[in-house]
Amino acid sequence: MKIGRWILLAAVVAGGGYYAWHRFGSIKTVIEPIKRSRVPDVTAPDGVRIKVEVLNATATKGLARRATTYLRDRGFDVVETGTSTKQLSKTVVLDRSNHAEWARLVALVFGAEVQEKPDSLKFLDVTVLVGADWRPPALPFYP
Repeated sequence: MKIGRWILLAAVVAGGGYYAWHRFGSIKTVIEPIKRSRVPDVTAPDGVRIKVEVLNATATKGLARRATTYLRDRGFDVVETGTSTKQLSKTVVLDRSNHAEWARLVALVFGAEVQEKPDSLKFLDVTVLVGADWRPPALPFYP
């Protein structure tokens, strides 16, 4: 009776292995899309202060805070965070000061699109509306 269970277990494991090999072909097929999806290591230019507002446009709590940390680690000056009144499925970067290159840099960090929405009353360069498509990087482990 025990031998039958072992044979059944071996058949299930072998079938799963065959399915995975047949479906994915090789480990390279699985890893390549992951490498391509990584965001380039974009940082703010030296000597330039890019003032950014980060708004959470999702129902996920704390996403604006995580995006703020993510931007500050790359040298951007996040001066305001908050929650947007509308929810978005995709992250959008708004160019507030007609500095398209600065907005493009921030958009590269998030893999987002840029829209021109000048607003001289906000005293900002860029507004980031963090959408549901953005996944924050894993937090570092500090034992």
